[in-house]
Amino acid sequence: VSPATDPHSYLLLLRFALLNIIAFALVALAFANGLIQQAFDADATRFVAVIALVFAAGLALTTWRVMWTSSQLNKARNFDPAQPSRAARYITSVSTKDAQSRQTMASGLRLELSQNITVIRHIGSSLVFLGLIGTVIGFIIALSGVDPDLAGEAETIGPMVSALIAGMSTALTTTLVGGVLNIWLMANYQLLSTGTARLINTIVERGEDLAGA
Repeated sequence: VSPATDPHSYLLLLRFALLNIIAFALVALAFANGLIQQAFDADATRFVAVIALVFAAGLALTTWRVMWTSSQLNKARNFDPAQPSRAARYITSVSTKDAQSRQTMASGLRLELSQNITVIRHIGSSLVFLGLIGTVIGFIIALSGVDPDLAGEAETIGPMVSALIAGMSTALTTTLVGGVLNIWLMANYQLLSTGTARLINTIVERGEDLAGA
């Protein structure tokens, strides 16, 4: 079955596209209601922008890995020795090996392909940590504007309350943005992880079939 006629050929890409179309639609809805601008305005430190940039880098890397995995999965399913692919490299390396050596090389393949996507998981985790750092920064801003010695003077209450509100806005906004973007990126990571596992199994099975032929 050729990739053009196999209904499963682009299933990974379709799932990835559907997930992110829904996510971007929600972002567009939030933007239309002014929530995105409100989040940026509430953060005086611009830490939200840093979190957004880290997320964008993670999503771009995930997009590239999903496209690569989908392409390699199609090449493994429709194996052609003359066509360069990760499956071709693996099958060539195990073609003359015994069963124990093939098992060791299969473990190496699993480790290699799994490690290639762990950076995305790390980026996702960093979004939460960045959100927590923003929380700490927000509390520092809030508390730095409060002077207990001047709390009894009426003219100092206004600036203290303003600093407190600004700090709490930063703290809550960065925590929320970091958490939401972490969920978005980790949903993509889980999708990619499933596709990577399917690629590994397909390559190993194809290698075993040809080695036993």
